[in-house]
Amino acid sequence: MMQRVWTIPTILSFSRILLVGPIVYCLLGEFQNNQWWAVFIIVVAVITDLLDGYLARQLHQVSDFGKIVDPLADKIAVGAVTFVLVWLGRLPLWFLILVLVRDVLILAGGLHIRRTKSIVVQSNLPGKLAVNFVALLLLLTILEVEFLETARILALWLSVLMMLFSFGVYAQRLLIGRNIVNAGEHGTS
Repeated sequence: MMQRVWTIPTILSFSRILLVGPIVYCLLGEFQNNQWWAVFIIVVAVITDLLDGYLARQLHQVSDFGKIVDPLADKIAVGAVTFVLVWLGRLPLWFLILVLVRDVLILAGGLHIRRTKSIVVQSNLPGKLAVNFVALLLLLTILEVEFLETARILALWLSVLMMLFSFGVYAQRLLIGRNIVNAGEHGTS
C-alpha cells in the first residue's frame, strides 16, 4: 500500500523550509521591528515542528517522507539562521561549524542506513531537544536583550551539550545498524 506523501504533518514540516527565506530577510533587513518579525516567524516554525509529529501520530499519517522532511527542515532552518547570525557577528563561527558538521554526519549516517537496511531512521528525543535548545539560543541572540544575556549563554552551552549528546545517540544507532547489516551479510546472528 502506497503512503500519501502530502499530509498535514508533511506540509507543516515543509512549511519550515519555506519560512527560512522570510526569516533571513527579516534578519538582514533594515526595517522597523525586523528582529521582532524574525522572532515571530521562528516561533511559528517552532510551533510547526511541535505540531507535525504530534499530528502525524494522532492522524496515523507517519510516513517515510515525513521522517525525512521533518529533520531536514530542522537542519535547513537551523543552519541558515545560524549562518546569518554568524555572518552578522552575533554567534561564534565554531558554533556554526559544530551545527553543520553534526548535521552532515547525521544526514550521511541516515542515508547509509537507508541504503543498506532500507530503513528511514526517525528523529529521536535528544535530537528534538537539541533543535529546541538551538532555537531558544537563536531567539535570544536575535532579541539582543541585555538582561537575558546570561540565559543566552546558558542556552548556547546547553545546545552544544544536547547536540553532542544527540549525535552520540545517532552514532550509536548507526553502529548498531551497521552491526546488524554486517551480521546479516556474514550469516551470523
